[in-house]
Amino acid sequence: MANPKYMRTEIVNTVMVITFDRPKVNAFNLEMITEFSETLEKAARDDTVRCILVTGQGKTFSAGHDVLEINQKGDTSVRIHLEQTYNRLILQIRQVEKPVIAAINGTVSGAALGIALACDLRIAVMRARFVVGFGGIGLAPDSGVSLLLPLFLGIGRATEFAFTNQPFSAEQALNWGLINRLEAPENFLAQALNWANDVAQGPIHTMGLAKRELNKAVLGNLEEILDYEAQIQEIAAGSAEHREGINAFLHKRKPDFYNLG
Repeated sequence: MANPKYMRTEIVNTVMVITFDRPKVNAFNLEMITEFSETLEKAARDDTVRCILVTGQGKTFSAGHDVLEINQKGDTSVRIHLEQTYNRLILQIRQVEKPVIAAINGTVSGAALGIALACDLRIAVMRARFVVGFGGIGLAPDSGVSLLLPLFLGIGRATEFAFTNQPFSAEQALNWGLINRLEAPENFLAQALNWANDVAQGPIHTMGLAKRELNKAVLGNLEEILDYEAQIQEIAAGSAEHREGINAFLHKRKPDFYNLG
């Protein structure tokens, strides 16, 4: 794999630290998705890597997929796009038989929320905000969010945040069990890395087997849900609401879904 353009990697002791680095908000494009997938594969194969820590540069974990690239998709099938990108990525995270920890250094939304939820463990900085995000541009949740978010929040809260697109705080996320730990901004990454190093000292092969069990017990229908999300997103992407959402985003105004006719 060539040196990644949109992420930085570093191995600290036995932890591979993967840092999203695509200013300003670490939004994913196709190249960044490929880089992340290849980096995860490399970490999975490397016997010296016992734990994977995923974070973002700056004050944003990731804003999800780049809306400008979404706007340029043309006739590309959204379903095929998801099947070839985020669906594979979410399954890859769940199938890596090493601990994967999300160090959520700031706002996380859209497909990146799905990535964070797919990780095994989550630590967040106090300023972090969690946004479902899709509804703001007239789309339905994808990247496993429709399955994973209700598992943590319950269907009532998950529905509210999907419908309203309002953020919830890191403190709420901790209280609801979505994150495992909450840290102050000072030395946040160092604290996350210390935790990852502690996890890496454990029986990671047994952890991999436990991960298989958890996948079977709780996420046995993950692949089916990802496929269904892609089907639904294909419908949403062809709607007037999606066109209005994209147009509003590009013109930096609030979308008007009410007067679409």
